[in-house]
Amino acid sequence: MLRVGALVGLFLLLAPIHFIAKALLGRSSWPSRFLAIAAWIVGARVRRTGAPVAPHTLLICNHVSWLDILVLAGATRCRLVSKDQLGHPFIHWLADQNSTVYVKRSHVKGAKDQALTIARALEGEQPVALFPEGTTGPGTHLLPFRSTLLEAANYAAKDVAIRPVALDYGSAAGEIGWWHEPGKSNVLRVLGRRGTLPVTVNVLEPLDRSGGRKALTAAARGAIEQRLRLTSPGQSPIGEDK
Repeated sequence: MLRVGALVGLFLLLAPIHFIAKALLGRSSWPSRFLAIAAWIVGARVRRTGAPVAPHTLLICNHVSWLDILVLAGATRCRLVSKDQLGHPFIHWLADQNSTVYVKRSHVKGAKDQALTIARALEGEQPVALFPEGTTGPGTHLLPFRSTLLEAANYAAKDVAIRPVALDYGSAAGEIGWWHEPGKSNVLRVLGRRGTLPVTVNVLEPLDRSGGRKALTAAARGAIEQRLRLTSPGQSPIGEDK
């Protein structure tokens, strides 16, 4: 309850500053700051490794928990790619404030349109982060990576760098992983977790883009797997539906 109260207080404090900044400057850097502080309130103690993330960068990340969103956006100031249905309208509104890029995952034949949407976002100054697993997993291994949306780097009008990002929750990864319980139960469990949670955001070196999207996807997954020291099956035992 203390953490929930702190998050509400943080929102009430920063929301007016965010709106004033947008009105005066036409843009605001406060959403990513809000997410970074929110991650700290939840208990995450974030450390980032690797070279700074430049504009026109596509970040390819493993996906463990909803907490990834706070940690990753707070550490890299990125926009995130999300499915277009986020449930509660307030959650959708919060995502809008950080310029979230929405794609219709149910539209199977619209993969090119989805990639073009991400490509347009990559032409802006804010890096874009993509979770190619398509869902959160148990934290102890990687799910299969989908390659379709990596085509966005080829459609963008800018020279796009593709960098893998390994989100490392250490020994707590299995505890934090969200895959076997309802969302509300997981949120309450993580918020009620005692103590702090060290998290390392490993921003790895850019990938060689000379190969096709499937080669890039395999290289990104391999780099993340190696950094996290995981041995992952080619197919996840929990399936891809969630």
